[in-house]
Amino acid sequence: MAVAVTTLEASSAACPSALRDGMAVAGVGQRVWAIGDLQILEQPLLGFFCSTRCPGEIILRTYDLTRALREAGVPMIGGFHTPMEKECLALLLRGTQPMVICPARSITQMRLPADWQRSVMANRLLLLSPFEAKHRRPTVELTEQRNRFVAALSAHTLIAHAAPKSKTEALCLELLRQNKQVFALGHPTNDHLFAAGTRAATITALRTAVARRPIEEGLGYVPEKDG
Repeated sequence: MAVAVTTLEASSAACPSALRDGMAVAGVGQRVWAIGDLQILEQPLLGFFCSTRCPGEIILRTYDLTRALREAGVPMIGGFHTPMEKECLALLLRGTQPMVICPARSITQMRLPADWQRSVMANRLLLLSPFEAKHRRPTVELTEQRNRFVAALSAHTLIAHAAPKSKTEALCLELLRQNKQVFALGHPTNDHLFAAGTRAATITALRTAVARRPIEEGLGYVPEKDG
């Protein structure tokens, strides 16, 4: 099944303001390629990240929280590249909530899996990439740029696990310095994230956060403790 790829210039009136702002914040250039419904960007999105390796208890809790987010219809965005992220994407695509996937490569010649195609045709999945056609494979550098792009488009961020000294932890700390609201799963292996200022990730806290626009964060609610 063929899907149309749209090229968007930041200066174009067709470029959603949320996308234009995200491109500027992430510093990814002036052009983005898209497949799917751009209106998804009008909703506050929950960014999702997880380190390549994570403890078994984190894996189980992440599955449970992902299912809860799916049932709650929370719109989500991510690269969905690490093993845990891929597993969560498979769960999320079984739902009906809006999704944004940002591969760390060009999407102009990308063959979409069947479940991605179905979700695109159902207007609940948007693919975005700031990378030109020559970038046909992910690299470390492209992944870092993509993660900043995802974070810039996110109203709030959920980190299932960030290993100490990892690039995911570095991104978390960068977002906290920008005063963005970051959540992490409650587990001793994430204590370094809580010490830095992340909040406990519960379905109640995440639903409440995403229901608000970032400008409303000053209301200062306190999320419930995990467990």
